Amino acid sequence: MKRLPVIMSATILTDVKSTSHLHELESEAIYTLREVAGQFEKPVILFSGGKDSIVLVHLALKAFRPGPIPFPLLHVDTGHNFPETIQFRDELVERVGAKLLVRSVQDSIDEGRVVEETGPYASRNALQTITLLDGLKDLKVDAAIGGGRRDEEKARAKERVFSHRDVFGQWEPRNQRPELWRLYNGLKRPGEHFRVFPLSNWTESDIWTYIAEEQIPIPTLYFSHVRPVIKRDSTWLAHSELLTLIPGEEVVERRVRFRTVGDATCTGAIESDASSLEEILNEVLAARVTERSGRADDQRSDAAMEDRKRQGYF
Repeated sequence: MKRLPVIMSATILTDVKSTSHLHELESEAIYTLREVAGQFEKPVILFSGGKDSIVLVHLALKAFRPGPIPFPLLHVDTGHNFPETIQFRDELVERVGAKLLVRSVQDSIDEGRVVEETGPYASRNALQTITLLDGLKDLKVDAAIGGGRRDEEKARAKERVFSHRDVFGQWEPRNQRPELWRLYNGLKRPGEHFRVFPLSNWTESDIWTYIAEEQIPIPTLYFSHVRPVIKRDSTWLAHSELLTLIPGEEVVERRVRFRTVGDATCTGAIESDASSLEEILNEVLAARVTERSGRADDQRSDAAMEDRKRQGYF
């Protein structure tokens, strides 16, 4: 019998490879979430309202359906969030039926636990570490599930999936456990906890491809829109009453979008016309800088993220 030639376009091959790759990442993340449910008593999902934590919630829904997500969402509210983020957070919680816990940086300031920064470069982003640690202690959390990925920043590349924290909530790389064959060791002493990162092996493009394939709703901040901004140290910052203008700065309107969502005083926007998920993905694939390169708080020193992780940062 004459064998007919098999013809498959490069596009189809790419799509098949992409689907298989995402399925493997999804399965790994779901396995990790189920391991958390099996090994820990009081886990929470750290929810920022950004794309990675939104994907985490989506994966948790898949992991435990038809039942509800077995852990609450914990949001550390800096008080300097974008309004779009808070609105989306509340809508998501109502839509999926999750329990939301909120801890406020303003409360930490009022209680004297942290001191508000002053000056034009003031930010509350670093202050949220104390608020987070206090919240984890008060709630007796033994596993805080975060959306951190190893490709985000060099300090995060060192993280294990189950990342051990001591009684002070601090990260010590020498105390991390080996994770061979996806065997995760959740053994801890009283007062210690783990940060768990189910998305460790995902990339920014993986996240966006998955959001597109799963049709996951995301905040409008990620799409191109016109808004008033100021240029500060080569970064576009959203203009609001939270920012103190430096002499020479002026408020202008630009078409921008955000690659990350955080404290509005230090989260930079990029000029962009990407108004669809496909356009965002193409833009991400062509980018030559990381998504956190526009975060002013990460640029305070070469070891800014490393220092904050050791202090108990996400």
